Amino acid sequence: MKKNSVSAVGDEVQLPKLDDTDRRILNVLQDDASLSVSEVAAKIGLSATPCWKRIQRLREEGIIRKQVVLCDPMKVGFGTTVFVKISTNQHNEAWLRQFAKVVQKIPEIVEVYRMSGDVDYLLRVVVNDIRGYDDVYKRLIRACELYDVSSSFAMEQIKYSTALPITFKN
Repeated sequence: MKKNSVSAVGDEVQLPKLDDTDRRILNVLQDDASLSVSEVAAKIGLSATPCWKRIQRLREEGIIRKQVVLCDPMKVGFGTTVFVKISTNQHNEAWLRQFAKVVQKIPEIVEVYRMSGDVDYLLRVVVNDIRGYDDVYKRLIRACELYDVSSSFAMEQIKYSTALPITFKN
């Protein structure tokens, strides 16, 4: 069973304790999670067994959620990225549950955020082309009552990273 990596005490959030060695491990693994424990240990100047124990603890605490392979979207046929702003006039739990269920079932929708401000939800959608986005759009409006949908097609990706900016205390 995984421990909670973040716990709340009253309104105060308690973050897990990470020292600089933990941070070094996380930075190395965020760059290349395929490295062996020995390779990670060598990169941070630690022996293999303590490094392995730290990685296990980071997993148990939920700090390391999972390891994945990142595919090149262009090379697997998903060269079009669309940012979709959604507004709704349905601000109730039943609608939100339905919306969450729908977006989970559409694999081209890779990120969904509930927002503050003028837009209620922001989606990142990856598709092969405009026709592919139109298909996603039709599935979405068939399944959920939406007030307004506004789509913007990314022209160029200038920066992309999955790595979090984990810094050192020193």
